[in-house]
Amino acid sequence: MMMSRAVLCILALGIDTTGAFQASTRSGWTRSTTLMSTNDLYAAGTTQGTSAPTQVFGATFSPGRKAAMPTADSTILVQGGSLRTWSYRSPLVEAVQVVLSTEGRPLDADIELWHGPDNTPCKMRVYVENGQLRPFSAVIDTPRGPNTVAIRNIGQLEFPFAANVYANDVEEPSPDCAAASATIQGGALRTYPFDTLVDSVEVLLKTDGRPLNARIELLQGPNNNKEVIELYTEDGFDRPFFCILETPGSGNVVRIVNTAPVEFPMTAGVVPHSINEEMSSSDVVLGGDLSW
Repeated sequence: MMMSRAVLCILALGIDTTGAFQASTRSGWTRSTTLMSTNDLYAAGTTQGTSAPTQVFGATFSPGRKAAMPTADSTILVQGGSLRTWSYRSPLVEAVQVVLSTEGRPLDADIELWHGPDNTPCKMRVYVENGQLRPFSAVIDTPRGPNTVAIRNIGQLEFPFAANVYANDVEEPSPDCAAASATIQGGALRTYPFDTLVDSVEVLLKTDGRPLNARIELLQGPNNNKEVIELYTEDGFDRPFFCILETPGSGNVVRIVNTAPVEFPMTAGVVPHSINEEMSSSDVVLGGDLSW
């Protein structure tokens, strides 16, 4: 009885029921549609098979094309107390460069190199008084991939910093830096004073295959630490440490301390990296700051 009434209503309204049980032929997403990203599901006016290029950390990704290499603008903001990682699976990546900077606030970070589960062949603690005036730049050797670089901001929430890790165009120590290497016995230290003309210096530390434990300090005045790096490397020959320290102003002294026992000597080379020809070493400087 109910079925007959429904049939009479359909005939009276003139509804076409030929496509009631057929698959929908509307334009839009179908089973054959390639799902580029979850954002495409909610994008208004998106046509089938097309999607606008997106940018992630400075790299442009287009559908159906190979992803572009990250540019120099691939800097990530690391908030206080947070952790960021960069993974490199290819064994062709033998070294990466880490650059940390702030907007003028202090910088306090832990940097670790992860090679396999529970294996940290290189780690360092970095403190910089002013991350804008003296950005941190170091090269970490990553032989025999895969490797992961982990950077943790151990400062407070009010002190974020910008981090950039890249494997292209990594800086290398100059021949003068390698030739100027001198031995520092375990527990000993060595200081390297620099003139006002020197804007930055190169620091190269390595061993003969033994572990490397060192502390690098940039001083400007009596016991006035502008930058401190506490370094550990399980093999100073396979994974030497190289960094560039910015030395603006006058009275800059680099102090290298071998914190390992006497059985673990190391070699250190510290030479100027860049020189400001326009600066005169005879100018009067107040408080060691050239911004006056």
